[in-house]
Amino acid sequence: MNRPLRLDATVEKQSAPRFIVVEGPIGVGKTTLARRLAETFGSELVLEGADENPFLERFYQDPRSAALPTQLFFLFQRARQLQSWRQGDMFAPVRVADFLMQKDRLFAQLTLDDDELRLYEQAYEHLTLDAPLPDLVIYLQAPVEVLLERIGRRSRSYERQLSSDYLRKVAEAYTQFFYQYDATPLLIVNAADINLAQGDADYAQLLEQVRSLRSGRHYFNPLSLTL
Repeated sequence: MNRPLRLDATVEKQSAPRFIVVEGPIGVGKTTLARRLAETFGSELVLEGADENPFLERFYQDPRSAALPTQLFFLFQRARQLQSWRQGDMFAPVRVADFLMQKDRLFAQLTLDDDELRLYEQAYEHLTLDAPLPDLVIYLQAPVEVLLERIGRRSRSYERQLSSDYLRKVAEAYTQFFYQYDATPLLIVNAADINLAQGDADYAQLLEQVRSLRSGRHYFNPLSLTL
């Protein structure tokens, strides 16, 4: 197994954005990359707890009946995590999360009917008034076929009920969301053929991008493929 890729800790923390968010559709590898970035920077890590949502498996079995409680649970959970974070050590050099608060609406708009969405929007507006804004968002992209293959490797049996049609809608919603996104610096990564878990060559290239970006929209395609 490859050892964590780390540079001098002081240099890393000085050169990294203070708050990094990794985003992308289900199965693209955002949690894997978030963990590795946090390990590299020696930073605090906040992960969305999908396994803690008691409605999620029901949603995959019957999306129509379980969409609202599933979405509200995630909204409350994410808002609570970020609020706890704000009340903690605000001087932490680097923080990494595998979810962007604003993307919560993306799934709500995909899964809720009009009345449910109005109720959700009221809760969202109240809970996200002071949500912290990242210094950098990393958006991972991959084709639906790649997402399905990666989901199949995981141990979450309920995820295997996901249809290619639903994943395609999620991936398209992400594309539209980030096409219009300009709230923070954005790094769009072609993650279809890279090994973010153990591929040091790919990861080193990506890390250099993370350390150097400060504004605007940027794209990353690895020069060497190691998957």
